[in-house]
Amino acid sequence: MELIRACQLRLDDPVIDVSGAACPLMDALLAAGFTDITVMDRSSAGVSKLLARSADYSDRVKILNENVVGFHAQRRYALWHDVGVFHSLLYPEERQQYLETLEEALQPEGHLVIGTFGPEGPEEYEGQRVCRYSRATLPLALGSHFELAEHSLQVHRTASGELRQYLHCRFRRHAPRVLEHPHS
Repeated sequence: MELIRACQLRLDDPVIDVSGAACPLMDALLAAGFTDITVMDRSSAGVSKLLARSADYSDRVKILNENVVGFHAQRRYALWHDVGVFHSLLYPEERQQYLETLEEALQPEGHLVIGTFGPEGPEEYEGQRVCRYSRATLPLALGSHFELAEHSLQVHRTASGELRQYLHCRFRRHAPRVLEHPHS
């Protein structure tokens, strides 16, 4: 929420969280007064959990049963939030599709708040390989359309006592450049 507050959004700005049901962000956004929240989860079980948690807020929350890779947004968002999806994309093609979706869905000069495993984070999560990123490598992976505004490395202790390093970043999307054409 600290990185989201730094975006200085209005409470009616559209926000999308592609992290799914495991992320408590929807609840924090609702408590903060946000009124236009979209949450995406690719699993039916995740969507069911989200629908139950958001039942009293159906006028403020939209739940999507979608995979972020290949998703085509019907609108643009002021904030794209992701904790744990991008670092699970192992193949360049998947990351490219994610970036195409992100650029299609995010408003020019919109904000990206993203959490990935840090450079000292685990190489596997829940039996699956993951990518680890640093303050230097994540901006390169996202491309020149995004400018890193702030970042932090944090170590979290899991319920089983394991320590995991996370990189949390806030990016600002550059507005597309308008080419000026001389008049004939």
